[in-house]
Amino acid sequence: MSLRLYRTHPILFYGIIFGILMLYYFHTLICTTYSLLSLNFNWPRDAPDFLISSNADRDAFDLSFANYSRTQDSAGPLYRDLVPPVLHHIALGGHKPQGKWIDARNACLELHPGWEAMLWTDENAGDFVRERFPELLNMWEQYGYLIQRIDALRYLVLYEYGGVVLDMDLKCTRSLGPLRRFSFVAPAAHPTGFSIGFMMASKRNEFVGKLVRSLKMYNRRWLGFPYPTVMFSTGCHYASTIHALQQNRSELRILAGPLDNFKLHSLNGPVSTPIFNHLGSSSWHSYDASLIVLLGKSAKWWIPLFILGAAAAVFFMVRRSKVKGTLRRYQSYRSILHGEKTSDTDLEGRIA
Repeated sequence: MSLRLYRTHPILFYGIIFGILMLYYFHTLICTTYSLLSLNFNWPRDAPDFLISSNADRDAFDLSFANYSRTQDSAGPLYRDLVPPVLHHIALGGHKPQGKWIDARNACLELHPGWEAMLWTDENAGDFVRERFPELLNMWEQYGYLIQRIDALRYLVLYEYGGVVLDMDLKCTRSLGPLRRFSFVAPAAHPTGFSIGFMMASKRNEFVGKLVRSLKMYNRRWLGFPYPTVMFSTGCHYASTIHALQQNRSELRILAGPLDNFKLHSLNGPVSTPIFNHLGSSSWHSYDASLIVLLGKSAKWWIPLFILGAAAAVFFMVRRSKVKGTLRRYQSYRSILHGEKTSDTDLEGRIA
């Protein structure tokens, strides 16, 4: 069959072989790219299952936290504490933390007395990765942006120890104890996914483990710009994509507000939520943020157009191959009847 196709439709044959080779060679890139760009479509799937609910027949959780004591550092008498009492803060880069960051961290420590407090700096972070995740050390050290090392370290320490990972610019206004009943918690982001500046998880959490194991696969310089490179390789978009790929997301809980105030716990920019004052110091964002936002919003248009264009190209190749085969048979027929010969140039002109 393949030999016959090669003889009658050589262009189509080589096109198919080339396509198969490209799919084989770039299959990982194709799959990861598709998963990232389809987040807007995949994220809402099963949202009622993973969003923390105030409904009595589900979680009966007070999303406003008004009915919980400000100092409640456990899940409460009816629930088991799934998240260990550990607070993680990350301060890489060799610079002394700003005074307001120190104040924010101290506020969280004061509201969680008796919890283990871990501050990850340039002095201990590298040794931790080297000892616990040696297979990731080279990649971690060679990340192009500091924020990538910070983001990856979030997942590593959260997986190894469990507990709570907090950005340095998050000032706690109450204890996080009521959320310890869930094995994984992160705040909803706007418009899609969740924020990684605050995450809670049980020790050796399966989902956090998948975040760790997927780091190598998504480690690319996406689109050549800082913002998509960070967001797609280690940032919120990356983590949200891995979340959306899970078959069962019911244990991967997302903290959002009620329907009439869904952004209640969103940490986008300087904002106050029921549990935090966010100082909003994400200074690494660059001009290319608008590009990735535009790509995400227009995905429902350009992805179908890309598929349509690819289909049109295949159709053209098939049609051209068939026409060329027909004209060659016509050439042979004329040669037999009249002794005429048609040059390849004439043949190409007829096809065009």
